Amino acid sequence: MTPLEDVVIVGGGPVGVLLAAELARHGVSAAVIERRRADAASEADPAAAALRTRAVGVHATTLAAMEPSGATDRLLARARRVHEGEARRAGRTLGVVRFERLRTRHPYVATLPQPETEAAVVETAADWGAPAPDRGVAVTALAPHGDRVDVRLADGTARAARIVVVAGGVRARGLLPLAARMRRYPDRYLMTDCTDNGPDGDRAVVHLDARGVLESFPLPAGRRRYVAWIGPGDDGAPADRLREAVATRTASDAAASAVGDATAFGVARSGLAAMRSGRVIAIGDTAHEVSPIGGQGMNLGLIDAVTLAPLLARWVRAESRASGRAIRSTAPGAGVGAGRSPATVPADVAGPLAAWERARLAAAARAGRIAGVNTALGRPARPVAVAGVRAALATPAAGLLARAYAMGFDPGARLFEVPR
Repeated sequence: MTPLEDVVIVGGGPVGVLLAAELARHGVSAAVIERRRADAASEADPAAAALRTRAVGVHATTLAAMEPSGATDRLLARARRVHEGEARRAGRTLGVVRFERLRTRHPYVATLPQPETEAAVVETAADWGAPAPDRGVAVTALAPHGDRVDVRLADGTARAARIVVVAGGVRARGLLPLAARMRRYPDRYLMTDCTDNGPDGDRAVVHLDARGVLESFPLPAGRRRYVAWIGPGDDGAPADRLREAVATRTASDAAASAVGDATAFGVARSGLAAMRSGRVIAIGDTAHEVSPIGGQGMNLGLIDAVTLAPLLARWVRAESRASGRAIRSTAPGAGVGAGRSPATVPADVAGPLAAWERARLAAAARAGRIAGVNTALGRPARPVAVAGVRAALATPAAGLLARAYAMGFDPGARLFEVPR
């Protein structure tokens, strides 16, 4: 008979693995299933792996949320701390956002390529005794049956869990009975990580240009990420186009000379109307995809994981007590407490879980709006937009912008307010 596992997590990216680490910290073991195999080529060439991902910054609220697990210390050991962001136009400063003025223990953005973030989270999970992800395993369907969910795999086998959390990104939404709303933007971008030969220094710089935005983020080890807006029909080799954009928008041939490769991508905003259906819960990009130009997508998912873990642990403990734990049922409807429907969330968990879902949906909506504004500002800059940015950064609104970018308005932020 298939044993009943407490939690199965579908998706072994940073969000899914962080949830496994947090559950282990709360005393619950979770299995992680990841369809991708370990890629030896990516491990040998981290720069190539980074070009296939877009998350680069971990913000103050997220850093505070991950502190108890130890993930923050591991991440900061790899990261570069960026204390200021600057908006420029034609080489002139429009204004500066100073993260160092945030009233938080982490008054900066920690920048590092996503593979390094994943490595820090994997080490954290191992330190808490969480099982390593089962890689190269594809989930084809989720089938709820009373007190459990059957997790059906591509090889014809199945696993059973009390609770399933789907953290496999947008493509994993097909496993859910939940409808998604989607908006695709017409914007296209080019991106690379390369040696930093340019003039932007320790600041993150947004070059608002008549030809479209160029975002410039300092990375560890003397490297820099460039992201450039290009027109929907822009042709040409990605590296050549990005090299041209860096040269013209930073006015630095030296910066452009370091661009050796580039990837192109489009952006979208989409999300589920609900994050839970019975014993199946969606988090991260599966639940809410926001434009990466907002810089908050991965952070949303990481906060989802940290805030969900204690609720799942309470749920598992309640059902373990009710079922006597000695009963490892695989029969639909069996092995649950008398007088309670097998699909019902325990009473002391139902309210907090509903509040968690409302808060995370609100956080995603807020991040989506911020990303939408950033996407609009990234298009070929008009004088009126430039004047608006300059005016905003010259007032106390600059502090609000810093807090918004650092996810200080995320509903979860109040849970992790830590004095300096």
